[in-house]
Amino acid sequence: MTDFISIDPKTLKDNVFSITDDEWMLVTAGDRTGFNTMTASWGGLGILWFKNVSFIFVRPGRYTYEFMEKHDTYTLSFLGDEHRDILTYCGKMSGRNVDKVKETGLTPVFDKNSVYFNQSRMVMVCRKLYHQDIDPKNFLDPAIHDAYPNKDYHRMYVGEITDLLMK
Repeated sequence: MTDFISIDPKTLKDNVFSITDDEWMLVTAGDRTGFNTMTASWGGLGILWFKNVSFIFVRPGRYTYEFMEKHDTYTLSFLGDEHRDILTYCGKMSGRNVDKVKETGLTPVFDKNSVYFNQSRMVMVCRKLYHQDIDPKNFLDPAIHDAYPNKDYHRMYVGEITDLLMK
């Protein structure tokens, strides 16, 4: 049993820039039969198409990408600074090669068709609405090319935040 409560996303008090860039998050896709998680510090939150949404970016070479493509939902888990070691590990290691749950002690929570982690202080459950591959021809600032030395451009996903869970 978890201690999460569902709240209205419009009551969120966290600074969305700080939680993404400073705190980081685990992006997780899959279900009880299989899932993967990765650390991300790029993304955003806002309103689009009259919905509360998240914007996340996953490179096609990441193992999580396979799960993002196969499943209709994903979660964003915010663990807090006390779990920086978990976030660092999940950002450096591939789920193709290691069992991140086992190695970090993460406790998965299987909720309908989503997976998140009991260590989270906040979770956003998101239903995919749209995806778009980043096209470098559209970069208006040439410095953005520096973020892609290997030309492994992200796929952007827009997801409706269907549940915001807090501890």
